[in-house]
Amino acid sequence: MPFYEKGPTRIRYEEAGSGFPLLVIAGGGLNSTIAGLSGPSSPFNPIEEFKTEYRCIAADLRNANSGQSSGPLEADRPWDAYTDDQLGVMDHLGIDRFMVLGFCIGGPFIWNLLKRAPDRIVAAVLAQPSGSRPEMRDLFYDGNMKGWGPELSKRRPDITMETVDRFLTRMYRTNPDFVFTVTRDFVRNCETPVLILPDDIPQHPYAVAMEAAMLAPKAEVSMFPWKEPKERIPLAVRQIRSFLRAHRSAPA
Repeated sequence: MPFYEKGPTRIRYEEAGSGFPLLVIAGGGLNSTIAGLSGPSSPFNPIEEFKTEYRCIAADLRNANSGQSSGPLEADRPWDAYTDDQLGVMDHLGIDRFMVLGFCIGGPFIWNLLKRAPDRIVAAVLAQPSGSRPEMRDLFYDGNMKGWGPELSKRRPDITMETVDRFLTRMYRTNPDFVFTVTRDFVRNCETPVLILPDDIPQHPYAVAMEAAMLAPKAEVSMFPWKEPKERIPLAVRQIRSFLRAHRSAPA
C-alpha cells in the first residue's frame, strides 16, 4: 500500500487505471476512505467505472477512523489541512492538472480545491454534495462529536475531545453557511466546468446543490432523483462519463 508522507502526516492512497488523472473523493464525512467507494453507501464505484479511461487516484482521509491515514488535527484550518493532503498526493505522483469526482463531503472539498488550485482542476463532478441547512446548522458538528470524535480520541490519546470540539467548531460552525468552504461570490465567479448531481437528505440538501448549480457559470446538473430507482444510476454514470470526456482534453 503506497503512502504519501509529509512531516507528521501520512496519507494512504491507491491508483488504478491509466489516462488523464482523476482524483476520486469518497463519501462518509470525516470517515471517508478508499474502501467507502465500493461500500453500500456509495451509489456506484467510480474507480471500477472509470479506470479503463482514467488514472484514478483515491486516498483515505486524514484521521478517518476506519482508514490508514493519520496526521495532526489542525483546529485552526481544518478544510485546508485536508486540501493540503489532496494536493500533496497529486504532487507526490507528479500530477499537475487533473479532474476530480467527489461524493458527499467531496463537495466542500472540491470547492476548496477550486479555490486553492484553480489552474490545476480541469473539471469537477460533485455527487450528492454536502451543504448547510439553515434549519439544521449544527447537523455535522453534532454528528461528528458523537460519531467520529470519540473513537478518534480513543485511538489517538494525543487528540483530546477539547481539540476535536475546536476542530469541528472551526469546520462547521464558524462559517456555517452554503457549502462551508467558499462563498456564493466565489461560485458565481468560478470558471471551472462542474457537474452537480443533487441529493435530498439532511446532510446533502437539494436546495444548496441547486443553488450552486445556478450560480456557477459553467455548471451542469443531472436529473433528479438520479439514485432512485436504482435503474437510473447507470444513466447518471453515463452523464458523468460524457462530462469528463468533454473536458479531459482541455488546453493547458
